[in-house]
Amino acid sequence: MAAVVLGLLAAACGSSGAKASSVHTASEPSETTKGPGAGKPPIVLGTKNFTEEFILGQLYVQALRAKGYSVTLQNDLGPSEVMDQKLTSGAIDAYPEYTGTILSVFGHTPQRPASAVQAYQLAAGVERGHNATLLSMARATDTDVIIAEPRYAKQHGLRTLADLAKLGSRATLAGPPEFRTRFSGLIGLREDYGVTKLRFLPIAIGQQYQALANGRAQLAVGFTTDGKLTRGGLTMLSDPKNIFGFQNVTFIVRNDSLQHEGSAFTQTIDAVSACLSTEALRLMNAAVSLDRQSPATVARQFLGANGLL
Repeated sequence: MAAVVLGLLAAACGSSGAKASSVHTASEPSETTKGPGAGKPPIVLGTKNFTEEFILGQLYVQALRAKGYSVTLQNDLGPSEVMDQKLTSGAIDAYPEYTGTILSVFGHTPQRPASAVQAYQLAAGVERGHNATLLSMARATDTDVIIAEPRYAKQHGLRTLADLAKLGSRATLAGPPEFRTRFSGLIGLREDYGVTKLRFLPIAIGQQYQALANGRAQLAVGFTTDGKLTRGGLTMLSDPKNIFGFQNVTFIVRNDSLQHEGSAFTQTIDAVSACLSTEALRLMNAAVSLDRQSPATVARQFLGANGLL
């Protein structure tokens, strides 16, 4: 699998899109003496509490260390609310985040962005109010997605979320309990797609695939970067009305830290983000969660394949 991942991830890096105007373990700062980061103040980068964040943390930290920056990585700090507190207090200087999460957790605005760029712009405005800056967003987006077994999807002509309306009450959708009460869930399916009779099975994240396999559900809520979507040929239904929003990977950094670290810091982070696609994250998640490689190893393979080390 590692060789396959390397081959698929060694793709040309494009523009990353819009740009900016718990118990944890810590790794020691590297002893670096060369590069544009040499002599800059040490920086502390944190990650949230799930596998993809651990991978993102390693990607950004290893790229920064390759440029001479002294970086300490604090993994598994908690959800977004905890990360924001630590960023505001100065306990960490930066962390990877998602544009839609910034808007939903901290934005407190009824406005629904019409595009990924608008979501980024709104999220950047939120962070400006927190004395922080969003660096460039990646093409990679980790949004909810409705999935089905290919045979079932073909049998019922399921291609987009709008097609779910014709199922009536014959199908069951397995998903996390909060999916029932969110607009980016059953409410949005009802209001924007006219899906009113679908049965819902509340289930813990990670168990939805078993529910599909044993027939308890015909549909399930997944995530676009889930490593399991690289195996088993599951069908993902498109969301043309974007009720699941825009969740592009981005990078939050305190304004004072950004000023101290210099332009090479921004350039290094943006170069990593420019290489991140949804498929690349899906493959890296699979390498860690299914093939049991370490986030550090997977990140090193990706960065090396893309000339970022």
